[in-house]
Amino acid sequence: MFRSIRILLCSIMLLAAPLTQAADQPAADPPAAEADAAAEPVASVPISDEDIRTFVSVFRTIKDAYVEPMDDARLMHAAIRGMLSQLDPHSQFLEPKELQQWDEDISGVYGGLGIEVLMVDGFLRVIAPIDDTPAARAGIKAGDIILAIDGVEIDTREADAVEKLRGPVGSLVTLSIDRENENAPLQIAMTREVIRTRSVQARLLQPGYGYVRISQFQETTPRDLRERLRSLHSARLPLRGLVLDLRNNPGGVLTAAVETADAFLEEGLIVSTRGRIDEAKFSFSASAGDLIGGASIVVLVDEGSASASEIVAGALKDHRRAVIMGKRTFGKGSVQNILPLESGGAVKLTTARYFTPAGTSIQAQGIAPDIELADVQLAPLDRAAQLLSSEAGLPGHLDAPGISIGPVQTVESPEDAALRQDYALSAALNALKAMAIAQRPVGPAQQR
Repeated sequence: MFRSIRILLCSIMLLAAPLTQAADQPAADPPAAEADAAAEPVASVPISDEDIRTFVSVFRTIKDAYVEPMDDARLMHAAIRGMLSQLDPHSQFLEPKELQQWDEDISGVYGGLGIEVLMVDGFLRVIAPIDDTPAARAGIKAGDIILAIDGVEIDTREADAVEKLRGPVGSLVTLSIDRENENAPLQIAMTREVIRTRSVQARLLQPGYGYVRISQFQETTPRDLRERLRSLHSARLPLRGLVLDLRNNPGGVLTAAVETADAFLEEGLIVSTRGRIDEAKFSFSASAGDLIGGASIVVLVDEGSASASEIVAGALKDHRRAVIMGKRTFGKGSVQNILPLESGGAVKLTTARYFTPAGTSIQAQGIAPDIELADVQLAPLDRAAQLLSSEAGLPGHLDAPGISIGPVQTVESPEDAALRQDYALSAALNALKAMAIAQRPVGPAQQR
């Protein structure tokens, strides 16, 4: 037994070395400013016979005395998961089924509820619900903690919990949710669906002012973004401003985020990464071609904006291409690679930290908005009170010379109704209008 365990440990060590070198990432020389910040190499400490004896002793003790029978494979997988869990919250061992789930997330098609989650300090925390999914429609919010699934408390192993969130399409699942400012856990029931996430949505808020919502960064996001921007440009008026909504965007594919930022930049660094191995040190720069011709941009973010969405916000902020509005972002500033294993499955391993064009790391601190917004819910004022507060509402008022004041129009467009329900979106539109006015050419006053 002792010899077999030692051979297995050595096999794991030998297997990991070539996989690290084979990580599929574009390599490039890091910027000169990064050279002095490179991570110091860690001295290699060989595993001693005493360490191996301790491992074997614990292994045997669990096999012989644990309250339930445990097979060798399950114990070894638990040991591997435990090793990775000591690194950071994002490194993990993926069995073949879990690797398939990862591929489904990237492609944007899978069966489940539509929740991006992360195990933090033993709690399964919601990073963000995905737009137009059972989770979003049921009111799941960023920051919620999932305590139980169908009455069964969450296991401390994230992969098991995620697997339980997914299931047969049409099946009912009830989540027990701990939410801030709630006195008792909320019981929220949802029906699982085939999740076909549409990562990009777009529309005109008002003539000349566009809105693009990116719910997560998938492989198809850059292509979808270009198509949506073209549709906005085909409208009657050219874009004077754009709201880019990255609220509750949990991240996704790094290259998709880079191409998204590139769509609004003419040149300059977008993001750089620094790690211990050469394959983890690379950078991306913008190519010429701003798809909206320099029109003003406001980027909406909140505490659910993480990872790839922070890369986009950071790049546009550092290049002064956009005003960032909302709340401080989540603060996930690390890059994970999927390293396949010959035995099946893979290791999702954190290999680098990423930095904004100004050389700023957002790890654990997030991106601070240029304009911070409070949690405010809009409610319409009484229309009669509004009329009485102006000269036009007073009985027998005088009209302006040559102008007849007709009845006040009270009918709102669907876009206006949406703006009245979303304070952050309304504030973003007002900011765009202010920027457009500031950029308007100054001319002589027109005489009437």
